[in-house]
Amino acid sequence: MDLKFTEEQIILRDMVKSLCEDYSTMETVRAVEKDPVGVPTELWQQMRETGLLGMMLPEEHGGMGLGMLDCAVIFQELGAGLAPGPYFDSAVMAVNVLKLAGSDAQKKDLLPAIGSGELILSNAWLEPDNGFGPQGVQLRADQQGEGYVLNGVKRHVFYASAAQKLIVLARTGDAADAVDLFLVDVDAAGVTLEQQHSMAWDTQYKVTFDKVQVSAADRIGAEGSGWATWEAAMYQGIILLAAWATGGADRALAMTVQYAKEREQFDKPIGAFQALAHYMSDAYTVVEGAKVLVLEAAWAFDQGHDIKRLAPMAKLFACKTFRDTTAKCEQIHGGYGFTLEYDIQLYFRRAKQLQMNWWDSRYLEDLVAAEVLDTDGRTIDDPFKV
Repeated sequence: MDLKFTEEQIILRDMVKSLCEDYSTMETVRAVEKDPVGVPTELWQQMRETGLLGMMLPEEHGGMGLGMLDCAVIFQELGAGLAPGPYFDSAVMAVNVLKLAGSDAQKKDLLPAIGSGELILSNAWLEPDNGFGPQGVQLRADQQGEGYVLNGVKRHVFYASAAQKLIVLARTGDAADAVDLFLVDVDAAGVTLEQQHSMAWDTQYKVTFDKVQVSAADRIGAEGSGWATWEAAMYQGIILLAAWATGGADRALAMTVQYAKEREQFDKPIGAFQALAHYMSDAYTVVEGAKVLVLEAAWAFDQGHDIKRLAPMAKLFACKTFRDTTAKCEQIHGGYGFTLEYDIQLYFRRAKQLQMNWWDSRYLEDLVAAEVLDTDGRTIDDPFKV
């Protein structure tokens, strides 16, 4: 495994870093907190013009055709800049779902529009008081004639008001995995949006479906295949969320190191005190380890290896690293760190939010445990054995 970045990846990294420095400043991040739409106009326009929204699209659909490792490089920089917007929800998760199970007509109609930024899709998955697994999907899709009628409630639907369509996970049978995926227009009759406020002050919505009618053509994939499609898309997606977390942790630590060099107590920089120096050295070691694990997971996917162990490990460890590192950074900043005037709290709040969403720590631990305890011939020393 060679994780040395190629020249093209370095150029890509530097481009995204520059884009975030110019269009995802901390002022930009603050401006969209609690915003009903949550999409910075200039940042989104730049992502459209640079083609980043087509990062996971094949070239025949107007995309960049990048590999997972390339996309991980992009997401590290987006995480460092805390870049807001529905690029993960639309350009990653929606694209993955459509690539995996979309019909030819759905791919032709939707993928190029997603890649150009003209169309935004969000994902209506989680439900009140329900879990992350297939049994957590209880919103019903009852067949009526040649179509379906949807009834139920979804929560934590990111950027729903910015999207034109939702990918909705709905139960179509009594079996645990009897779940289907449906494309639903946000402005369809019976769809109601209610903004939620998280600790990250990001843009999330509660979405209620009251007798919402969808056609059979709006189902993604074969009947009953929805959960398998969603799970496969999630395993890919969480690698990039893990990359986002490592980028955020790395930037938060760099900000804190600089603060420790400038802030003085007892006539010397606080970074000169051994206790704080050890905090930062420990954090640096863990962040570097998280980066390697994330890049290994991305590399493994590109090589065609099984990622059912590495992907959950990457998000579990990277998100814990992000949360723990930013907590240490808050402590080093002292009381200042918890005030809204200081930027470090922006990273701290988003670290915890990311740890709790898109498969939380407990669910990821269950996935890793299942892989470790039921290896089907694989071993820890040979995780890529087929």
